Formats: sequence, C-alpha cells, structure tokens
Amino acid sequence: MGLKLEIALQRYTTYKKTVFLFLLLNAVVICYAQKADTVNNDPLKEFLKINSTEERFNYFFNTNNRYQISSAYTWLDSINKPLIEAEKYKDSVTVFKYKTILAQLYYDVGNYDKGALIAELLYQKEGKLGREVKIQLLKTLDKLYEELQLYDKQLEIRRDLKNAGVAIVLYDVYAELGLYRQAMMEYVIANKTKLETSNDEFYKAKYYNDLGVYLLKDGSIYTALKDIETAKKSIDNYLKDTSISVDRFNEAVFLKGKIESNLGKCKMFQSKFKDALPYLEAGVSASKIHDNGMYSKTTVDLWGNIAECYLEINNLELAKAYLDSIVQQQKVVKSNSVNYNRLRANFYLKDSSPDSASLFFKKYVKLKDSVDYSSRKKQLLSLLVQFDLKNQKETIERQRLNLEKNKAEILEREKAIYLSVSALALCILCVIGLIVAYLKSTKNKRLIENQKRIIENSLIEKDSLLKEIHHRVKNNLQVVSSLLSIQTKNTKSKSAINALEEGKSRVKAMALIHQKLYQNEDLSVIKMQEYIESLSASIQSVYKKNGDKIHIHINAESSELDVDRAIPIGLILNELISNSFKYAFEHGNKGNIYISLIKEEDNRILFEYKDDGMGLPDGFDTEVSGSMGMNLIRRLANQLRSKINIDKNLQGVRFWFYFD
Repeated sequence: MGLKLEIALQRYTTYKKTVFLFLLLNAVVICYAQKADTVNNDPLKEFLKINSTEERFNYFFNTNNRYQISSAYTWLDSINKPLIEAEKYKDSVTVFKYKTILAQLYYDVGNYDKGALIAELLYQKEGKLGREVKIQLLKTLDKLYEELQLYDKQLEIRRDLKNAGVAIVLYDVYAELGLYRQAMMEYVIANKTKLETSNDEFYKAKYYNDLGVYLLKDGSIYTALKDIETAKKSIDNYLKDTSISVDRFNEAVFLKGKIESNLGKCKMFQSKFKDALPYLEAGVSASKIHDNGMYSKTTVDLWGNIAECYLEINNLELAKAYLDSIVQQQKVVKSNSVNYNRLRANFYLKDSSPDSASLFFKKYVKLKDSVDYSSRKKQLLSLLVQFDLKNQKETIERQRLNLEKNKAEILEREKAIYLSVSALALCILCVIGLIVAYLKSTKNKRLIENQKRIIENSLIEKDSLLKEIHHRVKNNLQVVSSLLSIQTKNTKSKSAINALEEGKSRVKAMALIHQKLYQNEDLSVIKMQEYIESLSASIQSVYKKNGDKIHIHINAESSELDVDRAIPIGLILNELISNSFKYAFEHGNKGNIYISLIKEEDNRILFEYKDDGMGLPDGFDTEVSGSMGMNLIRRLANQLRSKINIDKNLQGVRFWFYFD
C-alpha cells in the first residue's frame, strides 16, 4: 500500500494539471453515460428479452455500446445457455448464429486463440451458413487472424470476403509487412475522394491520424507530427459540436485519446520523455473508457510506451509498476512480447541486475532475429503479390469480356443494317438504295476500324500491364533477397548464414525468370538457353575463384518453357550448379559442367546435368539423404510429374529425367 500511495503522490505532483483535465473529461463522459442509462436499459437485458434468434443476432452486431453496463465476460456467461439449448434441439441455424456471436465475444475479451478455433470450425460448414452469418463470421475471423499475426490466413479470408461482394483494402496488410510508404499510398488513394468531398471533422481527424501513424512507423517523425497535430485540431473542432449523440461523443473522445497518445509517441521518439508522458496517459484514460467491459490492447501498448519513458528519466519504480501490469496480459498479447522483453532487459540493466537483464535480452534477440520471422515475411510478401496479381488478372479478364461484348454488338448492328438495306431495296429506287447502302457501309467500316484500333490499343495495354506485373514480382523478390542479405549480416551462426545464402540464391533464380519474361516480346514462354546462361553466370560469379577453369556447356537452343515449368528447372539447376562449384572440383580448379534441355520426337523434354568432378561420396544414398538440396530437387522433379535419375558409375555424376 505504501508503494502505491507513493506512486500516486509522485504522479499527482508531476502531472497534476493533466490529471485534473482528464478527471474533468471523465466526469463529462460519466454524466453522458448516466443520462443515457436513465433512458436506455442494459443492452444485455434487451438482448435476452428478444425471442427471435435472427433479431438477437442483428441486435448484437448492430449495437456499438453493448458493454456499457454488462461486461463482455457477463455476455459470455449469458450466451452459453441459449447455445446449449439450441445444440440440444439440434437447431443448426440457431447454433451457427450463437457461435458467430461467441467468436466475437472471445475477440472482445482478448482470447483470440479460442475465438479463432470456434470461428474456423464453424467456417468449415460454409455451405450451410446463410450469407449474413457467413459475412459476419469472415469479418470476425479477419480481426482474429490480425491479432494472432496469421496474415497468410487473413489474406485468404479477405479473398473470400471479396468473392462475397464485400469491398476490401490491403493497406493494413502492407503496414504489417513493414511497407509503410506503400500502405500510406494505398490509404490515400482509398480515402482521398471522400476527404475532398466531406466536411466531417471526425473523418478528417481519423484520416490525418492514420497517415501520421504510417509516417511514424516509417521513421518520418516530423512529418508525422504535422499530420497528427492537424488531426488534433479537427477532433477538437468536432467535440465543440453539442448536437452529436452520446455514442458519437464517446467515439470522438476515444479518437482524441489515440491522437494524443500518437503525439506522445512522436515526442518520445524525439527523446522528449517528460513531455510525452501526459499525452500517453491521456491515451490510456480514453482507451479505458472506450473499452469498458472488453480487453484493451491499446492500453497494454501504451503501458509499454509509458514504462519506456520512465526508464529514460530513471524513475524505476513507476517503470516497474507499468511493466508488471503488462506481464499479466502477455499470454494473449503476442504482439507486445518483443517490446516487453526489451524493456525488461533495459529495466534490469538500470536496476543493476545484469543476470536478469541478460535473460530478457536473449529472449528479445531470439524473437527479433528469428529466421522463421524472415521466412514468414517472405511467404507473406509472396502471398500479397499473388493476391495483387489475381486482382490485376481479373481486371484484364473483365476488359477482354467487354471487348468481346462490344465486338458482338457491332456484328449484330452490322447484320441489322444489311437486312434494312435489303428491305429498302424492294421499295426504293435502286440508285437511292445503293447510295444509302454505300453511305451506311462506309460508316460501318469506320466504326469497325475505330473498334479495331481500340482493341489493338487494349491488347498493347494488356501486354504492358503483364510486363509491369512481372517487373513488380521481380522487384518484390529482390526485396526478399535484400531482406535475406540484411538477416545474413545480423546472424553469427555459420549454418544459419549458409541457409540464408542458399535461400537468397533460390529467390534470385525465381526473380531471373520474371526478369526474362518482361524482357521478352512473347510473355508466355522463356527461352531457356538465355535463361540458363544468365543463371549459371550469376552462380559462377559467386563461387569462382582466381585461376579457376571450370567451363559450363549449355545445349538448350530449341527449348522454350512456360513459367510453371521454368521455375522448377531453374531451382533444380541452381542447386546442382551450386553443389558442383562447392564440392565437385574441391581438389582442383579445372573441370566441365554439361547442361542439356532437349525436346525429343515424342514431345517429351530430356533434362540432363553432369560434371566431370569428384562425384558423389561412397555410400551416399540420395533416396534417404536428409539434405535440403536433395529433398528440394526430388520435390521439384515430382512437381514436373517426373522422378530424378542419378548415374554414379562414371567420372563425376549425372542427373537426368524426362518431363512433358
């Protein structure tokens, strides 16, 4: 009790003006809430009075302040009884709706794992769900996967939402990948029109606050501060309006708290830690009011910022108090684990406890520099590219269908004109008929020529768009390669470095495919002779030493493959050439590598790779080898519906297989 009293007194002494202002703000909010309570009953009681399950479902998801009296935990206890009763009578429609509500309630109390499990099991019965339940379930799953950082699954859910006709955006996913500039650009494009045509100060405040957050994460502190200050002015103007509803007022107070907490973060990044504290405390106060009855992730995040400020001004007692508050929520707030371990390590360093500091610092490094994190980020980037590519393909397909529709309409119009001319010829003089027919024919020809030019221009645009897509994929793969290079520099383990270098080599092999595609006039196939020459030259530049005389002979002049077959071939060659340079010519600097890709008379293609090096070690069994390289080669051959064959009874080694 003594420590709590001392902490409270110290807070009051340092920030008494700020506390007074927020007590006054809380009093205003409480007054509004009390006034509302005299008019409205407890939303949970209103919910339980409703007899229809469908009306209950709509009431739950359309009530924003449903936890103003009864908390989310009380709602959980109340939902279980009607759910059990529905399961008892095997009323599947009612069960689906109550389980959708249950998944949302687990999200609101912060139990994201359980909420996701319920929602996933329910979504497996997708065909039996009504449209309204399905869309609400998908929206809940989207929020759950975001909190669990399962962004690959989140992208699948958004794809399903898009197919269901719901408008979706991707800028928040770009932000999670660290592409803050891209996220900001997408956000501006999505909201610029509404911002220019709307006089809503609340919307303007939210817009500039979101822009400021992206800039802050990107490191542009002063630009971010300018946008957040603009947001602060807009929300202050909005709160002066006495005609807004209680719900809207509460939303505005919460938004003001978020804006002020972001101002605090700006000042914290400017090393103005004492100035940042009142703003961060304001964000905590607003969040607690807004999230009444729910688990507040925003509050936990701000506690970490406040703890860091107190650490920087050497107030270890208050820093520890906030860190102890955070640790109680660590089991559900996975996104705060990295920052929490860093803050604990700094706290113990300042508190002269190097052993404890070392323990938390190791946890921080393990989470921060995990190879799995880089791999997940690469996979997410690939998924995002595929998602974006699919949208582009759908746009192209719609344009193609519109062109075909226009062409059909032109043909129908032309047919009608000729029939009209034939009918008129019976009634009108031949000369007049011929003149009219000639004039109409000339007009139709001009229309056809114009449409032909439009179609040709559209085809040119399509080719340009496809080239841009391949260029974009290549650039994104180069970003992945750069990320792997950065990770290599920050990794001390030799085995980890080798694994990262191999991964980078494979990414480069795929990037080279897309580079060749957008450089070709024909975007559907890749000339394998040029591709293999470029790939082998790239690998040779990495491994070749001064004095080496290793010659690579390539026979693939007549081979052209599409991207689905070229990528596996490229990855197989990447593994084999790299292995030859690393192991085959270990005791000498001379040797030859022969690569053949020949189309046989039965239209099958022979892939052959051999070198005259040392060959495979005695007793080396390729079928049971646990090396990633051999496993990858076998899987890629299986992807081509073939099986790799290896000849070892000759100088060096020979790999070969046929594929369609």
